Amino acid sequence: MKTIQQYLDSGAIDIAPLLSLVLNKSNVELITQNEYQLTPTEQQTLDAYIQRRMDGMPFSYISGNKGFYHLDFKVTPDTLIPRPETELLIDIALDLFPKNQTCKLLDMGTGSGIIAITLADKNPHWAVTATDFSSAALKIAQQNATTDINFAQGSWFDAVPNQTFDLIISNPPYIEQGDAYLNDLTHEPITALTAGKDGLDDIRIIIDQAPDYLNKNGFLLLEHGHNQQLIIVELLSKNFINIQTFKDYNSNDRAVLAQLKQTT
Repeated sequence: MKTIQQYLDSGAIDIAPLLSLVLNKSNVELITQNEYQLTPTEQQTLDAYIQRRMDGMPFSYISGNKGFYHLDFKVTPDTLIPRPETELLIDIALDLFPKNQTCKLLDMGTGSGIIAITLADKNPHWAVTATDFSSAALKIAQQNATTDINFAQGSWFDAVPNQTFDLIISNPPYIEQGDAYLNDLTHEPITALTAGKDGLDDIRIIIDQAPDYLNKNGFLLLEHGHNQQLIIVELLSKNFINIQTFKDYNSNDRAVLAQLKQTT
């Protein structure tokens, strides 16, 4: 049987995290107990995990979880893996309302539920609704929920007929079809990634229909691709004011916040 050190010396991708996962040991324990010999069962499990990583499966799908903001979330191939860039939306939303003010929030395309659940955990007095077209993704989000959240299935606003909200947030599909970036995302659900030739099909739907689902002075907050901000601002200008743009922590254009224009 191989020892921990023999595996560490193998140079296999993500070998230390995989060892920690299989053996339930910390990085420090892997070093201090490096002569430990894996049992046949442990070695078989580890070898299978190594093969999955070599085949390109993300570590988070092997481990079944991913940290986001201050929480850990269950993830499966039915959901996207949470990205640190999306934490920007949490920061923007938390700064939007006074601390004790109530907010009726809609998170569309919730996936594993990271946005809705994080904001509900930070603001238990908010009324939070989370929707997704995928029933499989909604099931994962429901399992991740730590507070009372209203979950609904449907395509964008079809899931919340006759309802209005103070804040609508979405991290929708926004990658262009055929983008080379997709070659590195083959294990993640394609429907949660791409949206037409320019990646804006779903964002156009959301911007066009959002005014009918926002309360007076309500806000729309969107994550988007690094090269889409200008056209999104133009799309918003018809029905929204106070449009603000944001860069992510890598200094890429990443989010837009806008307030509903009041009609006379």
